[in-house]
Amino acid sequence: MTVPATLPRTRQRLILAVLLLSSLLIWLDNTILATTLETLADPVRGLGANPAQLQWASGSYTLVFAALMFSAGALGDRYGHRSVLAAGLIVFATASIWAAYAGNPGQLITARAVMGVGSALIMPATMATVTWTFTGPARASAIGLFSTSAGVGLAAGPLLAGVLLDHFWWGSVFLVNVPVVAVALIGIAALVPNFRSPAPRPLDLPGLALSISGLTALAYGLIRAGQHAAWTPIEVWGPIAAGIALLAGFVIVELRSAQPSFDPRLLADRAFGGGNATLGLLFLAMTAAGFYGAFYLQGARGFSPLDAGLINSPAAVGVIIGGPLGIRLVRRWSLRAVSATALTVGALCMGSLALFGLHTPIVWNVIGAAIQGVSIGLVIGPVTSALMSTLPLDRAGAGSAVTNTVRQTGSVLGIALGGTIMAIAYRTGIGDALSALPEDARGPAGVSAEQARHVASTLNRPDLADAADHAFIHAMHVGAPWSLLFALTGAAVLAVTQRPRSARPAETGTRSAEPAEIS
Repeated sequence: MTVPATLPRTRQRLILAVLLLSSLLIWLDNTILATTLETLADPVRGLGANPAQLQWASGSYTLVFAALMFSAGALGDRYGHRSVLAAGLIVFATASIWAAYAGNPGQLITARAVMGVGSALIMPATMATVTWTFTGPARASAIGLFSTSAGVGLAAGPLLAGVLLDHFWWGSVFLVNVPVVAVALIGIAALVPNFRSPAPRPLDLPGLALSISGLTALAYGLIRAGQHAAWTPIEVWGPIAAGIALLAGFVIVELRSAQPSFDPRLLADRAFGGGNATLGLLFLAMTAAGFYGAFYLQGARGFSPLDAGLINSPAAVGVIIGGPLGIRLVRRWSLRAVSATALTVGALCMGSLALFGLHTPIVWNVIGAAIQGVSIGLVIGPVTSALMSTLPLDRAGAGSAVTNTVRQTGSVLGIALGGTIMAIAYRTGIGDALSALPEDARGPAGVSAEQARHVASTLNRPDLADAADHAFIHAMHVGAPWSLLFALTGAAVLAVTQRPRSARPAETGTRSAEPAEIS
């Protein structure tokens, strides 16, 4: 068995640039939406979306993204990763235009789900192409650069969204995806070979159905808890239980499959399984903390979208610095020493939101964002690189999809849990202020701080706006320790599972694969 012929170094670098641009698109869109949530919740400037609708606008994208990635990896192995990547970009651009002109939250949620289809096709094909294009240390460095692209997206997204929201309507934030897709498609057509596995696997339709239905039911139950402000109604625990059962069935089906698209057996390996669990918990904590942060600066503190983007930009710069730096540090020390320590520091930064209030000097936000960004970069880059290095080339598409699916599943749960905890705690905090309102105003004011501020403006009740701000701060203080706990658990898992172990003879050889087919 041999590896594919090495491409010229110049072409490798150009291919990497195209792939980084495709990856940048996903990160750019995620951060743009986070900055736009406050506007979308506004009944005048946006769609008047309630917290549950905002959770679904974020969650529908991530849910579809997570559930389809392992099947997308199998499609790339069969039809070529370049073909799947190009198809994903086209779907993403088309759905972005749909999202930009959505007339209500339901249309936006649907468009976001279709964007998730595009992202699910893009991500595994991108990572698989990197695996085929590069070998050895060059592959680790290339994968580490994806943390840099994530940082660029994190940095550019909020700033770009802030500029657009200050000058145009909210839908303009989705239209920026279209020119990025156009440039990426030109680069793909000109540079990227159509790598594919010489032994394509069949599509896993039962696994696909079980994973989508399971994740949907689980997210639905968690979000319904926020709407009911309780965990006991059957509409809450019933879907949660059904989702867990369906996901258990999914694992069983994959274990029994001779050629699974999502191979749970890979997770049985201590290092691979522990690294994936760490990334899943990190993304859960990040998205939960990010859901609070999106409303804290613009809603409770009154900053413009552009100002909020500038305040958060040190986090993105930190990720840009931390990703490549982490790769270098791990070569000198160990993954356990570098990334577990960094994740512990990042967890403390996420938990620090519990100390922030309506009048906290904004410089503390800037400092905390910078430290958190570097910490996250020191985790995502090295851990992803370590996981990808364990994959054989002929399983590149499906194997990388395991890692990406776990990460996105963490994001789904983070959005659902973060938004639900915030909604329940907000209702507790605003309860006393609602009793003094007219009957028809109590419902909207009890839904979210954004709706309460709108009611306060209509009724000329500044005391209600003040109560809404304090209720939101209470909700953030309740939610922040949970983000801290999830991230610290990820650090503990990483420290335990990445313990040094003696290499066995079978593990010391270099993995290889059948020659790549290029068309």
